[in-house]
Amino acid sequence: MPSNLAATYKSSAQRARVVTEGWAERNLFCPACSAERLLPSPRNTRAVDFECGGCRQTFQLKGKSSSFANKVIDGAYNALMAAVSSDTVPNLFLLHYDRAAWTVANLTLVPYFAFPPSAIERRRPLSPNARRAGWVGCFIVLSRIPADARIAVVRGGQPVEPQSVREQYQRLLPLRQIAAPERGWTLDVLNLARSLEVPEFTNAEMYARSDELKARHPENRHVTDKIRQQMQILRDAGFLKHVGRGRWCIA
Repeated sequence: MPSNLAATYKSSAQRARVVTEGWAERNLFCPACSAERLLPSPRNTRAVDFECGGCRQTFQLKGKSSSFANKVIDGAYNALMAAVSSDTVPNLFLLHYDRAAWTVANLTLVPYFAFPPSAIERRRPLSPNARRAGWVGCFIVLSRIPADARIAVVRGGQPVEPQSVREQYQRLLPLRQIAAPERGWTLDVLNLARSLEVPEFTNAEMYARSDELKARHPENRHVTDKIRQQMQILRDAGFLKHVGRGRWCIA
């Protein structure tokens, strides 16, 4: 990473920001098209750090000097939920780096259309004594985003071939064709199927976990019907395979 960029800064946060953004400007490529570089956004552009000059997709970069836990701190809860529901949330890069050596350890990409509302967790409002009293932030819960949609760009210090990253991104594009309000269900059911961690599974095994989906979608009173519908959508999109009567596997 270009550690020389930090020389004129004393704040550790500022040093980390300029180095990570400097590395990203030189190394990030667009996963959605053939553009080899991303363009930095104008200063103070909220929630967007880079943009593709080709396909105009937007990207946010979150850097951390330790590995990312299951929950990633984000901004205002209502703003992020509105962005998810309107498909205006940027693609997200999660950059884990070694601050002592200024090297990249891992980089993960989450496409903008792969955030189910269930992955956005509301935080407690700030206390009445806080400067922004009552403000409500949020976490992004990574385990609620299907593993299919957490694409490795750098793994264990080694870059993944851009062609492989783009192929994984392209494989996810059928999800983008599903309307955002319905897509949350699709992603949740895919994540539930993934969590079974078995070569094959049945309708009954999915229905047995329906309470998890009821908790995330309390407005729906026909959860088993919805699970069955979403498994058919996932089959048509190429994520599940129907291998027999009431039996499925991950494609």
